Amino acid sequence: MAVHYCALCRRSSFAGRRHLFGAAHRRRLREALDRLQEAVAAARAAAAAADGDGGAAVRRYDPAEHDGRVWCLCCGRGVRRDGRRGGLALPQAGLLQHLAGPEHRRETARFWRENRAEAALRERFLVPAEEYERFARALERALAAHRRQEEERIRQLQTEPELCAGPSGGSLPAGPERDSSHNAEQPGPSGMQAGPDLNWMESGQALTFIGHQETEGKGNVHTGAKPPWLTEEEDGSKQQIGPSYEEFLKHKEKQKLKKLPAERVGANFDHTSQTGDSWLPSFGRVWNHGRRWQSRHQFRTESGEKKKKR
Repeated sequence: MAVHYCALCRRSSFAGRRHLFGAAHRRRLREALDRLQEAVAAARAAAAAADGDGGAAVRRYDPAEHDGRVWCLCCGRGVRRDGRRGGLALPQAGLLQHLAGPEHRRETARFWRENRAEAALRERFLVPAEEYERFARALERALAAHRRQEEERIRQLQTEPELCAGPSGGSLPAGPERDSSHNAEQPGPSGMQAGPDLNWMESGQALTFIGHQETEGKGNVHTGAKPPWLTEEEDGSKQQIGPSYEEFLKHKEKQKLKKLPAERVGANFDHTSQTGDSWLPSFGRVWNHGRRWQSRHQFRTESGEKKKKR
């Protein structure tokens, strides 16, 4: 008996293609087509509204709202519901373009044939090419109208400052009045506005020159001195910045040891213990601290306790 795999039910059937006529398969097919038909009906309603007096809808693009997808059961892939033109979103334009395309029509015929769906329902999931062309023309008219509105709004914004300025703000006064007002608006030292009492040039006062102020042996790049990174140190040694290479190697070894198990043999060995030159191991067991001969006594003590327990 042939084994048939149903992509809609996502399982294999040992009844062969007779599975397509079963109640479970027919129920899943009806539920899946109902979900797709709701999306197709909404798209065709938008196309009908655009062909009428309402015109095509144009919205500002919002990723959270206009990046949604509709699962096309016939083609087996997700399709973007809304189209996009620059910073504008075109509701239902992406789905309508897909439903009117030749690939969707071909895949729909294949899906109906493979799943034994009702032939009378197939046209409900297709959009005629004439209907999509009317929607595309209405969409272009809506985009042109939106573009004209944006240009008109920009022109209004440009004319508003001129109207607010009025005839008195069209020209600046000439002569001494203009110069005095210009000087009064110049910022003075410490970020203050230069007033009449600070305008020393017009009052006839002068600044006193006290000579060039220079520090001995020091300077900066503005006075012609060498920058700090080009000057040689007096003692001839360069200042070391950061850890040395040996310290870096030690740190690297410590990082490797951190990755090893904490309970490994020899991890807690006491390296500070002092031993003489004549010391030799007494071949006890492995130890972590103290002398090795102590581990032999420890082993004998533990083995005696185990014998008592037995």
